[in-house]
Amino acid sequence: MAKAKTAYVCTECGADYSKWQGQCTACQTWNTISEVRGVSSHAPGARGVRFDGFAGSLSAVQSLHDVSLAEQERISTGMQEFDRVLGGGLVEGSAVLMGGHPGAGKSTLLLQAVCHLAASVPALYVTGEESLQQVAMRAKRLGLPTKDLKMLSETSAERVLQVAETEKPRILVVDSIQVMHMADIESAPGSVSQVRESAAFLTRFAKQTGTILFLVGHVTKDGSLAGPKVLEHMIDCSILLEGSSDSRYRTLRGIKNRFGAVNELGVFAMLEQGLKEVKNPSAIFLNRGEEAAPGSVVMVVWEGTRPMLVEIQALVDMAQGGYPRRVAVGLDQNRLAMLLAVLHRHGGLHVSDQDVFVNVVGGVKVNETSADLALLAAVVSSFRDRALPQDLVIFGEVGLSGEIRPVPSGQERINEAAKHGFTRALVPKANAPRKPISGMKVIPVTKLSEAITALEEL
Repeated sequence: MAKAKTAYVCTECGADYSKWQGQCTACQTWNTISEVRGVSSHAPGARGVRFDGFAGSLSAVQSLHDVSLAEQERISTGMQEFDRVLGGGLVEGSAVLMGGHPGAGKSTLLLQAVCHLAASVPALYVTGEESLQQVAMRAKRLGLPTKDLKMLSETSAERVLQVAETEKPRILVVDSIQVMHMADIESAPGSVSQVRESAAFLTRFAKQTGTILFLVGHVTKDGSLAGPKVLEHMIDCSILLEGSSDSRYRTLRGIKNRFGAVNELGVFAMLEQGLKEVKNPSAIFLNRGEEAAPGSVVMVVWEGTRPMLVEIQALVDMAQGGYPRRVAVGLDQNRLAMLLAVLHRHGGLHVSDQDVFVNVVGGVKVNETSADLALLAAVVSSFRDRALPQDLVIFGEVGLSGEIRPVPSGQERINEAAKHGFTRALVPKANAPRKPISGMKVIPVTKLSEAITALEEL
């Protein structure tokens, strides 16, 4: 029998230690080291074949100049938004990790894609959390073709690969990686060692056989993927399906992608027939009222490889109790506090005694700094109770010294706004187009004070 050993592993980064300690010296986090039991590295079969060829078949050393640059063939999922996030489609031998909150639609989206792919590509769907009857009932409710898709209910990683070697699927879906376990690891399913070893076992199989592997992963309370951080390092593509339970829209965002652009965004609508792709996301996020309201403005954000128009709203009200609140939904709350300080210092607007609430309409999360100028414009509009024109679009980064800094792809952002009927744009001077755009009046600014003056003149 293989000799068992005890190890202490960090749940954040996967670093190993010989004894327990309060802080992980690798990632500097506290109270993340837990005890795990596994197979000793000196046990027969613990190393060797088990770890060989993790990134594919073993090859000889060769010059980088001699490496083939042939384009890898991609398989379309049948959904343009899904293909966009994946970088253009599925790549043979790739491992894709899909995460999301419970009920977001991870299993539904994968089931829809695999059912349609199974008609032309051999596919195997492994479910460890649901019974085969539950999956079949969902497929029938969604009206999906179920004739060609092979199903398996199993939680043993070794058993899954035994079936895969017999069936030889080109697409393998494992739902979910947290319930998978290996016989030679003594810890419970879902533990750091089980998730790490099971994922490595399945990923190595995908690399060596050219199988497209989909792993469904759980998320923690703060929205990050559960399990060791090494799980995200070993896979090729990590995507996150987001969406609140009270919203019909879901956003699929690429967190890591070795075959395409990161931070690519796909938008889906949750209907009775499942998830339906939204090919023009700007249209659904710009469903504004007929009358202009104070505190509302449209900005252009860059998501992956395309611009997208979203509405940002701000509400400024007198603070009750002497403790003003700063609440940001869809934006960084710390950046909101910083921009309000810049507004006071360089814009002459005092809001330290006001509650400031900011929200990005549609549940979109904006991570780039191009929303700075639009955010402050919405705050100024709400504070002065003066509505901004509905044909106005704003973008730009605001520096600590009050300067308006340019953002990438400014020309493309302005063109996207013009396509949706906007006729005025308040942008950084460096992003102003050299040639005039038909039907679009561009207002270039270099300082925050100039931007506030321009807003007052509109």
